[in-house]
Amino acid sequence: MEDANTPKILRIAAFSDGAEGGNPAGVVVGDKLPPEEEMQRIAKDVGYSETVFAAPQADGWTVRYYAPKEEVAFCGHATIALGSVLASQNGPGVFRLNIKAGQITVETHADGNTTLTSPPAHSTPAEPALLQAALTLFGYEATDLDPALPAAIANAGNNHLILGLKDRRTLAKMSYDLAKGAALMRAHDLTTINLLWSETPRRFHSRNAFAIGGVAEDPATGAAATALAGYLRDIEWPHSGDIEIVQGEDMGARSLIYLHAGGSPGEGARVSGKTRLM
Repeated sequence: MEDANTPKILRIAAFSDGAEGGNPAGVVVGDKLPPEEEMQRIAKDVGYSETVFAAPQADGWTVRYYAPKEEVAFCGHATIALGSVLASQNGPGVFRLNIKAGQITVETHADGNTTLTSPPAHSTPAEPALLQAALTLFGYEATDLDPALPAAIANAGNNHLILGLKDRRTLAKMSYDLAKGAALMRAHDLTTINLLWSETPRRFHSRNAFAIGGVAEDPATGAAATALAGYLRDIEWPHSGDIEIVQGEDMGARSLIYLHAGGSPGEGARVSGKTRLM
Protein backbone atom coordinates (compact mmCIF):
# COMPACT_ATOMS: atom_id res chain seq x y z
CA MET A 1 0.00 0.00 0.00
CA GLU A 2 1.55 3.30 -1.09
CA ASP A 3 1.43 6.33 1.24
CA ALA A 4 2.31 10.02 0.95
CA ASN A 5 5.97 9.32 1.73
CA THR A 6 6.37 6.73 -1.02
CA PRO A 7 7.87 7.95 -4.34
CA LYS A 8 5.53 7.86 -7.33
CA ILE A 9 5.53 4.37 -8.81
CA LEU A 10 4.61 3.81 -12.44
CA ARG A 11 3.65 0.34 -13.61
CA ILE A 12 4.75 -0.42 -17.17
CA ALA A 13 4.57 -3.71 -19.10
CA ALA A 14 7.60 -4.15 -21.35
CA PHE A 15 7.84 -6.29 -24.49
CA SER A 16 4.05 -6.26 -24.86
CA ASP A 17 2.28 -7.87 -27.81
CA GLY A 18 0.21 -4.87 -28.83
CA ALA A 19 -2.16 -3.97 -25.98
CA GLU A 20 -1.66 -7.35 -24.29
CA GLY A 21 1.06 -9.26 -22.51
CA GLY A 22 4.49 -7.99 -21.61
CA ASN A 23 6.36 -8.19 -18.32
CA PRO A 24 5.26 -5.66 -15.67
CA ALA A 25 7.90 -3.51 -14.00
CA GLY A 26 7.68 -0.84 -11.37
CA VAL A 27 9.42 2.39 -12.39
CA VAL A 28 10.49 5.09 -9.92
CA VAL A 29 12.20 8.23 -11.25
CA GLY A 30 13.21 10.94 -8.78
CA ASP A 31 15.76 13.62 -8.02
CA LYS A 32 17.78 11.07 -6.03
CA LEU A 33 17.63 7.38 -5.30
CA PRO A 34 15.82 6.30 -2.12
CA PRO A 35 17.92 4.50 0.53
CA GLU A 36 18.64 0.85 -0.30
CA GLU A 37 16.29 -0.41 2.42
CA GLU A 38 13.50 1.74 0.99
CA MET A 39 14.11 0.52 -2.57
CA GLN A 40 13.93 -3.07 -1.36
CA ARG A 41 10.71 -2.38 0.55
CA ILE A 42 9.09 -0.70 -2.46
CA ALA A 43 10.07 -3.60 -4.75
CA LYS A 44 8.55 -6.07 -2.32
CA ASP A 45 5.34 -4.04 -2.05
CA VAL A 46 5.04 -3.63 -5.83
CA GLY A 47 5.50 -7.39 -6.18
CA TYR A 48 6.69 -7.48 -9.78
CA SER A 49 9.77 -9.46 -10.73
CA GLU A 50 11.71 -6.14 -10.78
CA THR A 51 11.25 -2.49 -9.92
CA VAL A 52 13.75 0.01 -11.37
CA PHE A 53 14.88 3.21 -9.67
CA ALA A 54 16.53 6.08 -11.56
CA ALA A 55 17.94 9.51 -10.67
CA PRO A 56 19.79 12.03 -12.87
CA GLN A 57 23.56 12.46 -12.68
CA ALA A 58 26.06 14.52 -14.65
CA ASP A 59 26.55 12.04 -17.52
CA GLY A 60 23.16 10.35 -17.56
CA TRP A 61 21.16 8.43 -14.99
CA THR A 62 22.05 6.33 -11.96
CA VAL A 63 19.93 3.19 -12.06
CA ARG A 64 19.30 0.32 -9.63
CA TYR A 65 17.09 -2.76 -9.98
CA TYR A 66 15.35 -4.62 -7.18
CA ALA A 67 13.42 -7.90 -7.19
CA PRO A 68 11.02 -8.54 -4.29
CA LYS A 69 13.72 -10.40 -2.36
CA GLU A 70 17.02 -8.83 -3.41
CA GLU A 71 18.85 -6.40 -5.68
CA VAL A 72 19.85 -7.54 -9.18
CA ALA A 73 22.67 -6.11 -11.28
CA PHE A 74 20.73 -5.71 -14.52
CA CYS A 75 17.16 -6.18 -15.73
CA GLY A 76 16.25 -5.84 -19.39
CA HIS A 77 12.46 -5.48 -19.25
CA ALA A 78 12.67 -2.90 -16.44
CA THR A 79 15.20 -0.95 -18.54
CA ILE A 80 12.81 -0.94 -21.50
CA ALA A 81 10.04 0.27 -19.16
CA LEU A 82 12.34 2.96 -17.76
CA GLY A 83 13.27 4.14 -21.25
CA SER A 84 9.64 4.73 -22.12
CA VAL A 85 9.15 6.75 -18.92
CA LEU A 86 12.29 8.84 -19.47
CA ALA A 87 11.13 9.59 -23.02
CA SER A 88 7.69 10.67 -21.79
CA GLN A 89 9.31 13.04 -19.27
CA ASN A 90 12.27 14.31 -21.31
CA GLY A 91 11.38 13.69 -24.93
CA PRO A 92 12.62 10.84 -27.15
CA GLY A 93 16.33 10.16 -27.44
CA VAL A 94 19.22 8.10 -26.16
CA PHE A 95 19.65 7.87 -22.39
CA ARG A 96 22.92 6.81 -20.78
CA LEU A 97 22.37 4.57 -17.75
CA ASN A 98 24.97 3.78 -15.09
CA ILE A 99 24.05 0.42 -13.56
CA LYS A 100 25.87 -1.99 -11.26
CA ALA A 101 26.91 -4.12 -14.26
CA GLY A 102 28.48 -1.14 -16.06
CA GLN A 103 27.18 1.49 -18.47
CA ILE A 104 24.40 0.86 -20.97
CA THR A 105 22.08 2.94 -23.14
CA VAL A 106 18.34 2.91 -23.79
CA GLU A 107 16.70 4.76 -26.66
CA THR A 108 13.17 5.37 -27.92
CA HIS A 109 11.92 5.32 -31.51
CA ALA A 110 9.06 6.89 -33.46
CA ASP A 111 7.52 3.44 -34.10
CA GLY A 112 6.87 2.98 -30.37
CA ASN A 113 9.76 0.59 -29.77
CA THR A 114 12.34 1.10 -27.06
CA THR A 115 15.83 -0.39 -27.47
CA LEU A 116 18.53 -1.10 -24.93
CA THR A 117 22.15 -1.95 -25.60
CA SER A 118 23.39 -4.49 -23.09
CA PRO A 119 26.68 -4.86 -21.23
CA PRO A 120 29.24 -7.13 -22.97
CA ALA A 121 27.78 -10.56 -23.77
CA HIS A 122 29.70 -13.84 -23.48
CA SER A 123 29.13 -17.50 -22.68
CA THR A 124 30.83 -20.64 -21.42
CA PRO A 125 29.72 -24.31 -21.50
CA ALA A 126 27.74 -25.44 -18.45
CA GLU A 127 29.51 -27.77 -16.03
CA PRO A 128 28.11 -31.34 -16.15
CA ALA A 129 27.12 -31.25 -12.46
CA LEU A 130 25.09 -28.05 -12.94
CA LEU A 131 23.43 -29.44 -16.06
CA GLN A 132 22.41 -32.61 -14.24
CA ALA A 133 21.08 -30.61 -11.29
CA ALA A 134 18.99 -28.48 -13.66
CA LEU A 135 17.61 -31.54 -15.46
CA THR A 136 16.62 -33.03 -12.11
CA LEU A 137 14.97 -29.77 -11.04
CA PHE A 138 12.66 -29.72 -14.08
CA GLY A 139 12.22 -33.48 -14.33
CA TYR A 140 13.96 -33.64 -17.72
CA GLU A 141 16.19 -36.28 -19.25
CA ALA A 142 19.29 -35.57 -21.33
CA THR A 143 17.31 -36.84 -24.35
CA ASP A 144 14.93 -33.86 -23.96
CA LEU A 145 17.74 -31.45 -24.86
CA ASP A 146 18.46 -30.10 -28.33
CA PRO A 147 22.08 -31.02 -29.19
CA ALA A 148 22.25 -28.00 -31.50
CA LEU A 149 21.88 -25.75 -28.42
CA PRO A 150 24.42 -27.09 -25.90
CA ALA A 151 23.83 -26.09 -22.28
CA ALA A 152 25.80 -22.99 -21.32
CA ILE A 153 26.13 -20.11 -18.90
CA ALA A 154 25.43 -16.90 -20.83
CA ASN A 155 26.13 -13.46 -19.40
CA ALA A 156 25.26 -9.91 -20.44
CA GLY A 157 25.31 -8.37 -16.98
CA ASN A 158 23.92 -11.44 -15.16
CA ASN A 159 24.45 -15.20 -15.42
CA HIS A 160 21.74 -17.24 -17.15
CA LEU A 161 21.74 -21.01 -17.65
CA ILE A 162 20.56 -21.87 -21.17
CA LEU A 163 18.77 -25.16 -21.78
CA GLY A 164 17.65 -25.83 -25.35
CA LEU A 165 14.76 -28.30 -25.71
CA LYS A 166 13.88 -30.47 -28.71
CA ASP A 167 10.10 -30.28 -28.35
CA ARG A 168 7.67 -27.37 -27.87
CA ARG A 169 5.43 -29.59 -25.71
CA THR A 170 8.27 -30.15 -23.25
CA LEU A 171 8.67 -26.40 -22.90
CA ALA A 172 4.92 -25.95 -22.36
CA LYS A 173 4.94 -28.42 -19.47
CA MET A 174 7.75 -26.67 -17.56
CA SER A 175 7.34 -26.90 -13.79
CA TYR A 176 9.68 -27.01 -10.82
CA ASP A 177 9.88 -26.55 -7.06
CA LEU A 178 10.40 -22.82 -6.36
CA ALA A 179 12.50 -23.27 -3.20
CA LYS A 180 14.75 -25.88 -4.84
CA GLY A 181 15.08 -23.69 -7.91
CA ALA A 182 16.12 -20.70 -5.82
CA ALA A 183 18.70 -22.78 -3.95
CA LEU A 184 20.19 -24.09 -7.20
CA MET A 185 20.35 -20.63 -8.74
CA ARG A 186 21.88 -19.08 -5.63
CA ALA A 187 24.51 -21.85 -5.43
CA HIS A 188 25.59 -21.22 -9.04
CA ASP A 189 25.10 -17.42 -9.17
CA LEU A 190 22.30 -17.69 -11.74
CA THR A 191 19.73 -14.96 -12.28
CA THR A 192 17.47 -17.10 -14.49
CA ILE A 193 17.32 -20.49 -16.17
CA ASN A 194 16.36 -19.87 -19.79
CA LEU A 195 14.46 -22.77 -21.37
CA LEU A 196 14.27 -22.52 -25.16
CA TRP A 197 12.73 -24.15 -28.19
CA SER A 198 13.81 -23.12 -31.67
CA GLU A 199 10.86 -22.86 -34.06
CA THR A 200 13.18 -21.55 -36.80
CA PRO A 201 16.79 -20.34 -36.69
CA ARG A 202 15.46 -16.79 -36.13
CA ARG A 203 12.41 -17.45 -33.92
CA PHE A 204 12.63 -18.86 -30.40
CA HIS A 205 10.04 -19.69 -27.76
CA SER A 206 11.29 -19.16 -24.21
CA ARG A 207 10.32 -19.71 -20.58
CA ASN A 208 12.52 -18.06 -17.97
CA ALA A 209 12.62 -19.53 -14.46
CA PHE A 210 13.32 -16.75 -11.92
CA ALA A 211 13.01 -18.48 -8.55
CA ILE A 212 15.85 -16.48 -7.03
CA GLY A 213 13.74 -13.34 -7.51
CA GLY A 214 10.76 -14.89 -5.75
CA VAL A 215 8.63 -15.66 -8.85
CA ALA A 216 8.36 -18.89 -10.81
CA GLU A 217 8.95 -17.27 -14.20
CA ASP A 218 9.02 -14.00 -16.10
CA PRO A 219 6.71 -13.38 -19.08
CA ALA A 220 9.54 -11.43 -20.81
CA THR A 221 13.22 -11.19 -19.84
CA GLY A 222 15.40 -8.70 -21.69
CA ALA A 223 18.56 -9.50 -19.72
CA ALA A 224 18.29 -13.20 -20.57
CA ALA A 225 17.60 -12.28 -24.20
CA THR A 226 20.77 -10.21 -24.52
CA ALA A 227 22.78 -12.99 -22.88
CA LEU A 228 21.21 -15.43 -25.35
CA ALA A 229 22.41 -13.23 -28.20
CA GLY A 230 26.00 -13.56 -27.06
CA TYR A 231 25.59 -17.31 -26.67
CA LEU A 232 24.12 -17.72 -30.17
CA ARG A 233 26.99 -15.69 -31.59
CA ASP A 234 29.50 -17.85 -29.71
CA ILE A 235 28.07 -21.12 -31.07
CA GLU A 236 27.79 -19.60 -34.58
CA TRP A 237 24.03 -20.06 -34.74
CA PRO A 238 22.72 -19.27 -38.27
CA HIS A 239 20.41 -16.35 -37.45
CA SER A 240 22.07 -13.54 -39.48
CA GLY A 241 22.04 -11.35 -36.36
CA ASP A 242 18.28 -10.81 -35.92
CA ILE A 243 16.11 -12.91 -33.60
CA GLU A 244 12.51 -12.86 -32.38
CA ILE A 245 11.66 -14.38 -29.00
CA VAL A 246 8.13 -15.33 -27.99
CA GLN A 247 7.91 -15.56 -24.20
CA GLY A 248 5.10 -15.73 -21.65
CA GLU A 249 2.70 -17.54 -24.00
CA ASP A 250 2.31 -20.53 -21.69
CA MET A 251 1.43 -18.29 -18.73
CA GLY A 252 -1.15 -16.23 -20.61
CA ALA A 253 1.01 -13.13 -21.11
CA ARG A 254 2.38 -13.45 -24.64
CA SER A 255 5.36 -11.13 -25.09
CA LEU A 256 7.55 -10.28 -28.07
CA ILE A 257 11.26 -9.51 -27.84
CA TYR A 258 13.34 -8.43 -30.83
CA LEU A 259 17.06 -9.00 -30.64
CA HIS A 260 20.07 -7.98 -32.69
CA ALA A 261 23.29 -9.81 -31.87
CA GLY A 262 26.59 -8.05 -32.52
CA GLY A 263 29.10 -10.10 -34.47
CA SER A 264 32.25 -9.35 -32.47
CA PRO A 265 33.31 -11.54 -29.51
CA GLY A 266 32.09 -10.01 -26.25
CA GLU A 267 30.01 -7.33 -27.98
CA GLY A 268 26.78 -6.32 -26.27
CA ALA A 269 23.41 -6.98 -27.90
CA ARG A 270 20.49 -4.70 -28.77
CA VAL A 271 17.05 -5.74 -27.58
CA SER A 272 13.81 -3.98 -28.50
CA GLY A 273 10.16 -4.09 -27.59
CA LYS A 274 7.01 -2.10 -27.05
CA THR A 275 5.57 -0.98 -23.71
CA ARG A 276 2.13 -0.30 -22.30
CA LEU A 277 0.99 1.59 -19.21
CA MET A 278 -0.79 -0.63 -16.72
